[in-house]
Amino acid sequence: MVVLCVTGGFAAAQAPVDIDSVRVWNGFALDAVRTTRATDADAARLYAMVNLAMYDAVNGLAGSRARTSALVPGPGPHDADPQAAAAAAAHEVLVALDPARAADYDARLAADLARLTHPRAGAAWGRHVGRAVVAARTGDGSTPVETQPAGTGPGVFRAAWSGVQYRHVRPFGVVDPVRYVPAGPPALTSLPYAAAYAEVALLGNAALPDADLLATYQYWSLPAGSVQPPGEWLRIGLTVAADRRLPLAEQARLTALLTMGLADTTVATVETKYRYRHWRPTTAIREGDTDGNPLTVPDPMWTARAGSAGGSPEYVSGHSSYSGAAATVLAGYFCDDTVAFTHTTDSAPGGAARAYPGFSAAAAEAGRSRVYGGQHFEFSNQAGLATGRGVGGEVLATRLLVRGGPTHVGACPR
Repeated sequence: MVVLCVTGGFAAAQAPVDIDSVRVWNGFALDAVRTTRATDADAARLYAMVNLAMYDAVNGLAGSRARTSALVPGPGPHDADPQAAAAAAAHEVLVALDPARAADYDARLAADLARLTHPRAGAAWGRHVGRAVVAARTGDGSTPVETQPAGTGPGVFRAAWSGVQYRHVRPFGVVDPVRYVPAGPPALTSLPYAAAYAEVALLGNAALPDADLLATYQYWSLPAGSVQPPGEWLRIGLTVAADRRLPLAEQARLTALLTMGLADTTVATVETKYRYRHWRPTTAIREGDTDGNPLTVPDPMWTARAGSAGGSPEYVSGHSSYSGAAATVLAGYFCDDTVAFTHTTDSAPGGAARAYPGFSAAAAEAGRSRVYGGQHFEFSNQAGLATGRGVGGEVLATRLLVRGGPTHVGACPR
């Protein structure tokens, strides 16, 4: 894996660290996704809007050391409080996207600002930035909801699925997410398809109990009512940022890079699913006698270890593409793919934590978990990881860079 390093930073007058705006307001964003049972695509968009608003609010107060903006250029008012700006910016986005909990957001913002000595100018700037982010993303293609109808025949996903409008959503960070759409899955009559078929038929089979495989699937399953896969990787980023004690400006930059990469990965993933419309293992294995491949043994009673067939086309694995993007951004930001961390996902069995030696190791496990659950073939895992790595790499190489001097040190953007 190529590791890109983001170096450098800017200094800004820091408010008391116990306000911790990036962590606090991302906590609200994560809870909003849980409470509303948002889809992975809607969740990724919300996280990106919240974090780009906080980044632009803080970056706009950095003066001569400001970086390139995400959506809203500065400068903001001189000597304004960046913690107030970040909190107010996130507040405006969340009130717009989750109005049912506006009173909670209002109360927290008032409490945060009350703890600061001179919050007025920063809060006013943050409100401006947050409203500008909402305006900039209005009409971005995320609504109205569109549905691809059910398909028929060998190799084709059988159910209708909604959310396909995301294949046309305006990207946050990359020029054209569709350039990361991979070539299609292997032909049904090919040896690679038969090999992947045999693997998932064994590892993902509910009739063959395996506690470890089931636990790994469940740990990364992240269904509706959780923070969704993009949110879990945002939580990992926040954990590592806290472990490294990143200052506000760097926390905001990290989460902005991470969430714009995740949101743009949605576009490439949905376009891939829509374009190839590939059947899930449950249908493929139950109808293995229809695919024209003499090496695929049908099992009409086969059931996925996950207990369900899956709600969208199989190729590619969205869990894998999100994981590939996030691991690439995190490893690139820290210039190190061996940053160890311990984490508990929303769907971890028994709330048990797992320890990882680095980001790509966690991404690899997340991708394989989809095979263990009987949800995806391995070729869809690998293609998804590659899609995410491509999107994440472009975000690192081109966004939120220093304005003056060289923007790269070797392969590492700064």
